[in-house]
Amino acid sequence: MTDRLKGKRAFVTAAAAGIGRATAIAFAREGAHVIATDINNKDLAALKADGVAEVAKLDARDTAAVDAMAKQVGTVDILFNAAGFVHHGTVLDCSDADWDFSFDLNVKSMHRTIRAFLPGMLAAGHGSIVNIASAAGVFKAAPNRYVYGATKAAVAALTRAVAADFITRGIRCNCICPGTIETPSMLDRAAAAGPQGREMFVSRQPMGRLGTADEIAALAVYLASDESSFTTGVAHIIDGGWTL
Repeated sequence: MTDRLKGKRAFVTAAAAGIGRATAIAFAREGAHVIATDINNKDLAALKADGVAEVAKLDARDTAAVDAMAKQVGTVDILFNAAGFVHHGTVLDCSDADWDFSFDLNVKSMHRTIRAFLPGMLAAGHGSIVNIASAAGVFKAAPNRYVYGATKAAVAALTRAVAADFITRGIRCNCICPGTIETPSMLDRAAAAGPQGREMFVSRQPMGRLGTADEIAALAVYLASDESSFTTGVAHIIDGGWTL
């Protein structure tokens, strides 16, 4: 199936790497006009070769910048929120600064973009918002993911709240809850864990492998498309059986 997003405009955060990058490319391949954003200008620019229409530097933690970007971009049909950070540690390892940073990037960034782009969607009478949450925190606790799990549970709750508030006005809001996905940031965490770090992450997966960013992007395409028009407020788990 092709052109599943033809004629749609999609705005993507954290598009320079990992899930955000894979999703921006997948959206473009399905016919969407994609505006990809990140703080990493260099890797953003490379997206043009993959069919992404526009790239722009954006710090999702900057409210004024997000509001200005929304005015510049105008109405979009799809908002994909991928910005996030994985803090490692228990409550005893989480300082106030760690807590504030994690909630600002993982949750408040989505509050900013949704608040900025939702009025245009409402005026148009339709829109699909897709947020990246996590299997950790939403469906299962993970060791040493104290504040990360708390933020992702908040993302799931935020998603349901937006879905409930605007269900009669053509707006859908869903979140994706991945398990362990092989991305540059995940590989950095694995390397920090030592020579066997990647193998340690793999050993926790019932399927015997890590997920890929392209697999998450495929679900994102479905949720962004009209194929999922009867789906809203749902936390979609895609974790290779980790939570079974």
